[in-house]
Amino acid sequence: MYPVNLLSHNWLIKRAINHLVATRLSAFNGSILDLGCGTRPFENDILERAERYTGVDWEQTLHGLHADVVADLNQGVPLPNQSFDHVVSFEVIEHLSEPDVMLNEAFRLLRSDGQLTLTAPFQWGVHEAPWDFQRFTRFGLEHRMRKAGFTDVSIHPTTGFWSMWILKLNYQSLRLLRGPRWAKKLIRAALIPLWWLDQSAAAWLDRYWVAEEETAGYFVMARRP
Repeated sequence: MYPVNLLSHNWLIKRAINHLVATRLSAFNGSILDLGCGTRPFENDILERAERYTGVDWEQTLHGLHADVVADLNQGVPLPNQSFDHVVSFEVIEHLSEPDVMLNEAFRLLRSDGQLTLTAPFQWGVHEAPWDFQRFTRFGLEHRMRKAGFTDVSIHPTTGFWSMWILKLNYQSLRLLRGPRWAKKLIRAALIPLWWLDQSAAAWLDRYWVAEEETAGYFVMARRP
């Protein structure tokens, strides 16, 4: 799972994605392919149930190259047809200039009745520039999934409005960390209690004041027939 540091400005989104992935772990059986694996944060959790985990990433990754297979997901993956039971991709699709290529490849690489699990940001700032190309609504995601051939498409928001709004506020507050090193440390120390309090309050508000029209992102599940 993503490491969650309660002193950070963004632990809330990491915890939210971890929770959704945890609800999906029972479906991670057989051979798993992770498209855009990064630092492979979910590998150990997946291998508690799956037989094999294969990570794919490209040479220009900003997270250090930890891939078993090096490939540009905008161009294809050099692996045989129908060789995996489950394809996962966490917070990657927005970084692809050709997202349909990745989804078509996921479909090709899955065996019949294979599963896809994917997360994507929606209300989120530009990150990992210049490789940040797009955001998708739930309707755009469903359209692309079905266009690639997937069925049983299920899409859930990763957060409600309140978590999305607070996370944006916290990322904006990072811009206050300016000046000499001692000043940055002092400002961060002052912000940490605020970050913990506002994220805790946002999580509570999302449960009891539900507003999912504006979410930090989406959690997608689908099947290859």
